[in-house]
Amino acid sequence: MDITNFVVSARNQALLYGDYNTYHRQLAKKLHNCRKRLNIIAKNRAKFSKKEPVTAEQVSGNHEFLQLQLLTAERAWAHAMRFKAIHSTDTKGITGRTRSHIISRLDKGARAAEYLVNILSDSSKSGASDTDILEARAYASILRGAEQFEKHSWEPCLRSYATARIIYTALATNIKGDFFKDLLSETIDPSIRYAAYQSKVPRTLAIPTIARRAFPTSDSPLVDQINKLAPDLLKKSGSDAQKGQVGAPNAPQTITWRSREVKIEDAAIALALASTDTATAHLAEKLASSDVILPREMAAAYDEVLIASQDAADATKHAIDELKEEGVSQNDPRIQSLQITRTAVNYQMISWRIGRNRVLSGEHDGALLDSAPTTTRKSKKDATSRKPKVDPPGRKISRLKDKVVLYDSTLQSIDSIKELPGVAADEGLLEQLNATAKYFHALKSLSIARSHSLTDQSLNALVLTKHAFDECQQSTAFFAKRGASSSEDSPRNIEIRQSDIQFLHTLLRGELQRCRAIVEIDNLRQKTTKATPPTARVPLVQRLFEYPAEGVDLEKLVDYPPKVDPIPVKPLFFDVAWNYIDYPGKAPAAAPEPEQQFASAQSAQPQKRGWFGFGR
Repeated sequence: MDITNFVVSARNQALLYGDYNTYHRQLAKKLHNCRKRLNIIAKNRAKFSKKEPVTAEQVSGNHEFLQLQLLTAERAWAHAMRFKAIHSTDTKGITGRTRSHIISRLDKGARAAEYLVNILSDSSKSGASDTDILEARAYASILRGAEQFEKHSWEPCLRSYATARIIYTALATNIKGDFFKDLLSETIDPSIRYAAYQSKVPRTLAIPTIARRAFPTSDSPLVDQINKLAPDLLKKSGSDAQKGQVGAPNAPQTITWRSREVKIEDAAIALALASTDTATAHLAEKLASSDVILPREMAAAYDEVLIASQDAADATKHAIDELKEEGVSQNDPRIQSLQITRTAVNYQMISWRIGRNRVLSGEHDGALLDSAPTTTRKSKKDATSRKPKVDPPGRKISRLKDKVVLYDSTLQSIDSIKELPGVAADEGLLEQLNATAKYFHALKSLSIARSHSLTDQSLNALVLTKHAFDECQQSTAFFAKRGASSSEDSPRNIEIRQSDIQFLHTLLRGELQRCRAIVEIDNLRQKTTKATPPTARVPLVQRLFEYPAEGVDLEKLVDYPPKVDPIPVKPLFFDVAWNYIDYPGKAPAAAPEPEQQFASAQSAQPQKRGWFGFGR
């Protein structure tokens, strides 16, 4: 008969493009068409006659009688939800006649669904299977729970929703489909959580535990049907339904942060912490196996832990927001406990994020020059048989840039830890964070120094290496007093191992001596070049405009014997000198006599005529 799929698909299809008003109109039209097909509709101008109730024989002969009951119940539910949606924005809430009308509509729908359960229970006449009866019972429990929810009858509401949840959980083990999960996550679980809160049920209990305790075990036929589908569902011992929940063996009841133990009062937080512990164990097993070779594969193993840690942080934040919405003050012990839990889970999440960056950096946190991650898998046989390939400087610098990006991300994560509640007042933790930051600052400076060294900038490389050595020395001094808290076999996180610190300190000491030697060699090379400059072969007479800082070479004052050297001359000089220079094959012009010059000058001047030069 497929009751649940019929209801859920109709709701999803109508609410996808419309609202409850649209759904209500569609149901009224479907109900009218169904009555016409069954020939039970009243004719026009006909006298009203009371409709006969649907019988089990009718359901067995035609399943549209079943749909008639479902459409009747669903129309009443949609009518109530329509009024509830309209008045959802009222400041005083839904009160008065509106609330009474909503309750009456939900009660009508629940009565129609419960009547359908009574019809189907007689399987010999209705032909319904156990699955059909359970689906009808769960649907009736949801409608009855919605009616009791509006009436604020919290214990009966919790009982009704618990019945629906246990039935759908049992059906989900045998029937494939996501509509059961949608009903559980969107409708049933939030209602159970709120009804349990109003009933003063502790928050430490998970929703499956609450549903199992509120389930009416006095209903023997229903219990027998549930046990046929899922024998372990109603058992109080550790079952599949309780794995990972509060009360299960792997679920923590408390959390410790900086010698303070806090009790976990929210089931979602405990579930997320249990998932984090499980993911951490899987991570340790995967990293210990010999299959993981590449740093990228090792970093991918951290994803599951990061997701679980993020879920724990989100669950803690959600619990704090719920208490704030209820008006709980900041001085309340519940808020204080959740703030400590929030700091602990966020510190754990950031710690695993830093560990993933450290794995991506390579061996010894990327302290070695050739420890950058590669993108291709190489087997151990190929690694031993082939000769190591020397990468060009450009590729080495690119890998160093990738390391610097990872170090910057790690330093930002350390800064975000300092902003968590309660960290600023913890001096010991702040000193540890500062020492850890200096360790990664040293690694970052070392990578930048190596990039300068690859570009033949030895002086810059020396300065950066000296800075890295000083930072590492301060970090080593702190961890030498405090001692390393992380073991050698555990997955990498924010905790720095003593071997890593000592390795970096020793490496930086050698790198510092190497850079000093390179700078000294470069200085000697430059000094030798200055001692015999190329200008020393030029005579002193041609270098009088220079100041002799290293003294004057009196052995070469001038070139002797002198050489014929070209000199720059203006072109005008050649034009004037043309008449006076005796070139081969040209006779120089004789200079004119003085008397001839005077006669030519007189002939060139015009004669004056008349008075003052006027006239003819």
